[in-house]
Amino acid sequence: MNKVEVDSLPVSVITGFLGSGKTTLLNRLIQHPHMAKTAVVINEFGEIGIDNMLVEHVDDNVVLMSSGCLCCTIRSDLVDTLKDLFKRRAKQEIPDFDRLVIETTGLADPAPILHTLMSDPFLMSRYRLDGVISTADAVLGVDTMAKHDEAVKQAAVADRVVITKVDMADDDAITTLEDRLRGLNPAAGIHRAANGDIDPELLFNAGLYDPETKSLDVQRWLRAEAYEDGHDHDNDHGDDHGDDHAHDVNRHDDQIQAYCVYLEERLPWDQVASWLELLTTYRGDDILRIKGMLNVAESETPVVVHGVQHMFHPPVQLDAWPDDDHRSRIVFITRGLSRDVVENMLTALTKKPGEGAIHEA
Repeated sequence: MNKVEVDSLPVSVITGFLGSGKTTLLNRLIQHPHMAKTAVVINEFGEIGIDNMLVEHVDDNVVLMSSGCLCCTIRSDLVDTLKDLFKRRAKQEIPDFDRLVIETTGLADPAPILHTLMSDPFLMSRYRLDGVISTADAVLGVDTMAKHDEAVKQAAVADRVVITKVDMADDDAITTLEDRLRGLNPAAGIHRAANGDIDPELLFNAGLYDPETKSLDVQRWLRAEAYEDGHDHDNDHGDDHGDDHAHDVNRHDDQIQAYCVYLEERLPWDQVASWLELLTTYRGDDILRIKGMLNVAESETPVVVHGVQHMFHPPVQLDAWPDDDHRSRIVFITRGLSRDVVENMLTALTKKPGEGAIHEA
């Protein structure tokens, strides 16, 4: 099992559909004093209005903002860009930074970026995922999610959601969007912003490592209690919509399910690993995100797992249990993959005659 390198650099991914206010949010963030010593990786300098904020042109690829924020464009491959940034930081060729923010394009699925951070050995030892931040338009967000699956996925995998343009929408529209977002992703922190104005502290430090306590806070990260209201958050309202989706606001998100599975038994690691491997092998495209804290037979302390589709971050062993509840708990955010299928697959691998291993939240 691995240990989280607390001195590694936290990475936040900002995503959101075209026109959702993602660039406006980023423009405001890079001007904020709290963003000093932050490196922001973007596709093009021209996509954000930095001309009047430019202090120093470090080179063709990097500029330094008045706030102290460092902006870098992706020259070719993201892996190469992140490696180059880290090496140049170590050599003091660029100003020091202690946080990295990556902006995706408006149509991008954030999963490939998360896979990159989880799979490249150089990056895994020097960067750690802090969280995914997604933007949703207060005026058009509900309609966008009804028409575009990408917008639903971006909201479903997020750790933080920013509802933008709240100054342009009425309270009922904002409340409707908030309800939809909570149904998709019950544990995500949802915040409102007008003109991209928001305190960065609301968006960052969403990862397993809590800089406030300088420790691993699995309960804050996992937030399993958010799924314990007695239903699966599956957004399937049971309506027969037929073939006409013109007014079907649930067209793309009615298959998204968010639920927490509890395991009462202390299982061998190989059984749990086999279960997760089977799930990701056969249904990986439908597993948007997995977060879990496991009680395995080989360890007296919990093991934390985190996966996105087919890819898992190496498991992390905690130093102690956070409370007296030593059940394994695994949060799933899936598309078209029900709790029953997930649980039945585990039961087939672990259940002994006359015994049951699973407790539903």
